[in-house]
Amino acid sequence: MNKSSLNPFRPDFTWGSATAAYQVEGAFDADGKGLSVWDQFSHTPGKVYQSDNGDTACDHYHRMESDVALMSEFGLQAYRFSLSWPRIMPQGRGGVNAAGLDFYDRLVDALLARNIVPWATLFHWDYPLELYREGGWMNPDSPAWFADYTAVVADKLGDRVRHWMTLNEPQIFVTFGHRTGTNAPGLALPVPDIVRIAHNVLLAHGRAVETLRAGAAVPPTIGWAPAVGVHAVAPDFASDPEVVQHARDGLFGVPDPDDFSLGAPVWNDAALLGRYPEAYVRAQARYLPAGWEADLAVIKQPLDFCGMNIYAAGWHHTRDAQGKVICRPESQLGPGYPRTLFGWPVTPEALYWGPRFFHERYGVPIVITENGMSGHDWVALDGKVHDAHRIDFTARYLRELRRASSEGVDVRGYFHWSFLDNFEWAEGYKHRFGLVHVDGKTLARTPKDSAYWYRDVIASNGRLIGSGD
Repeated sequence: MNKSSLNPFRPDFTWGSATAAYQVEGAFDADGKGLSVWDQFSHTPGKVYQSDNGDTACDHYHRMESDVALMSEFGLQAYRFSLSWPRIMPQGRGGVNAAGLDFYDRLVDALLARNIVPWATLFHWDYPLELYREGGWMNPDSPAWFADYTAVVADKLGDRVRHWMTLNEPQIFVTFGHRTGTNAPGLALPVPDIVRIAHNVLLAHGRAVETLRAGAAVPPTIGWAPAVGVHAVAPDFASDPEVVQHARDGLFGVPDPDDFSLGAPVWNDAALLGRYPEAYVRAQARYLPAGWEADLAVIKQPLDFCGMNIYAAGWHHTRDAQGKVICRPESQLGPGYPRTLFGWPVTPEALYWGPRFFHERYGVPIVITENGMSGHDWVALDGKVHDAHRIDFTARYLRELRRASSEGVDVRGYFHWSFLDNFEWAEGYKHRFGLVHVDGKTLARTPKDSAYWYRDVIASNGRLIGSGD
C-alpha cells in the first residue's frame, strides 16, 4: 500500500477555490469604479484573443449572492478572492469609493453567513490606471500608495477577514506586464527598469504586511501567492540525492542574472529570508534604489504561510544514458505527452517537489493557492458538463500533495483554480478553468462533474482521491 494513503490531510486542512476580481467581476465602470491597466489593455486592438475584455466577465459583481450560494452548495470551506484596487480607490489613492468597498463588505458577510472562510488577496494585477500614469510600479512612491490602499481595506474588512495575501504572482505581472508586454500594462522595459520595479513591488508587499498587522481588528494570518515553475525529479531518480540536489539548485539558482524575473529565488529569498541571491546582487545592485539594503528589513516581514500557485513542473531532473545528471525542460518530455488546453504538461509531481523544496528552504507552512487546468468544456446534450479530465488531473495532483504532507511538509490548504470559468487575461475566454461552467452569452452557471466530485473530496478530507496504488 502507498504510504501516503495511510496519512489523510491534516484534520484542519482548508479546501477552497479561487477567483480574481478582473477575471470574474465585470461591472468595469459601475458605481464609481476607476479604470485599471487591464481595462485599458483589453480595449487595445490586438492585445487580447478575439478582442475579448473583462467589461462583463462573469458579472460576479451583480451575481455575488447566488455565486456564494453555489459555493456553499458544493461544500467550499474557503473562498480566495481578490480586491479591485480601483474599485475601492478610483484614482488609486486619495478618495475612497464607498460603493466599491461596500461590495466586498457584502461579499465577506455573505461568505461568513454560509460558513465559508474569506481569503482576500490585495492585488491580483488590476493596477489603477491613474497611478500607472504617474509611473506605476516604477514610481518610488508606489509602495506607499499600496500601503495606504491596504490601510483602507484593513479598516473596513479587518474585523472579519482573518486570512490575507498581499500579491498574486509578482513574477508574472512584472515580467509579462513590464518586460515582454504580453499582459497589461503592455510595456517592454530594459533590465535596469525591471530591477527597480521588482524592488518596489517587494517593498509594497512588506509595507502591506506591516499595515495589515497594525490595522486589522482581528489578528491576521498573512501570506502571499507567488507563481512557482517547479523543478521536479524524474520518478526513477526520486531517491537519488545528487539528482534531488540538482533539482533543488535548479529551482533556487540564478543562472542568468539578467533573466531573473520569472525565477523563484529573487522574489522569495527577499520576502522570506531577507536577502537577494548573491549572483543577482553582483549583477544588478547598481540598478537598485539607494538604501535598498535597509529596505530588505521591511520586505522580510514574518509570514504565516507561503502560498504557491502551481500548475506544472517545467523542468525534470534525471540522468542521461551515460549517468550524468541533467535537467530536461518540459519541451523535451516527448511527443504525445499529456497536456492541458493551455499546452502545459500534466505533471502531478509538481505538487510534491514544489512544496517540499519551498518548505525545506523557507520553513513556513505551505498553502496551494492555485492549481487547476484549462480544458475543452461545454454543456452536453444532457445539460451537464462532463469534465472527467479535470477530475483525473486534480486527483493525480492531490495525491502528490498528500505525499508531500505525509513526509512532513507542513501543507495547510488547497485552492482549486478556479471556481468559475473566467476571463483568462490575454487569452480572453479561450480557456475554461472553472469547476462551474459559465455561458459566454447568457452567463448561466452550470456546475461541472468536477464540482460534484470536489464536493465529495472536501467532505472526505481528501480520502476520495484514493491511494494511487
